[in-house]
Amino acid sequence: MDFERAMIVFAHPDDGEFGSAGTVAVWTERGTQVAYVCVTDGSAGSNEASADRDELAALREREQRAAAEVLGVEDCTFLGIRDGMVEVTLDLRRALTREVRRFRPDVLVIPDPSRLWDQERTYINHTDHRAVGMACVAVANPDSSTRPMFPELLDEGFEPFELPHLWMPTWGEDADTFVDITETIEKKIEALRCHASQIHDWPVDEWIRARAKERGAPQGMEYAESFRTFRLREDRD
Repeated sequence: MDFERAMIVFAHPDDGEFGSAGTVAVWTERGTQVAYVCVTDGSAGSNEASADRDELAALREREQRAAAEVLGVEDCTFLGIRDGMVEVTLDLRRALTREVRRFRPDVLVIPDPSRLWDQERTYINHTDHRAVGMACVAVANPDSSTRPMFPELLDEGFEPFELPHLWMPTWGEDADTFVDITETIEKKIEALRCHASQIHDWPVDEWIRARAKERGAPQGMEYAESFRTFRLREDRD
């Protein structure tokens, strides 16, 4: 897990913090360069009648940048697709391919496109999460690694790049990798607190600790984040 470069792609501001902020903090403390790619503008993050979508988008970008700073993430890109309207289009695949070829990460962390609901069946997964995950799977194969895909990116200087590793945060029994975040869970919580427009007075500290303890305890860790992982290049350790 000692990657030199890691890229985290997510749909909305705060998704990255919920899914993998503890791991990101572990990586940045070890010297890993981490890049964030937020696909939407986050402008549907309020159900208040008085909410202005453009103002909310600007606020949520500021919150996301603040969270990234807490975690030591210096590279933070926003694709600006309208919140709630993400589709797996060639334009989205091209935009994500551009970012992957630009940054050339050793590991790409993406939403799980197969997750439709939670195990308790009390939550239906947001359509943006699923669409971003599916677009990222297309980036892994064939888009980023294949020269015929998006030849216009070659004209921009973005050469093909084959991803060595793909990770998906997961809360299910299919997790195969557990990262000990005991030393970084406070940073995860601090980063989540930056998203004040979404957290409000919700006791996020208690919720995060409970979830992380549930995942860590069976592995002999106090707190952990869990992932389903794919090794896509055998020539990379």
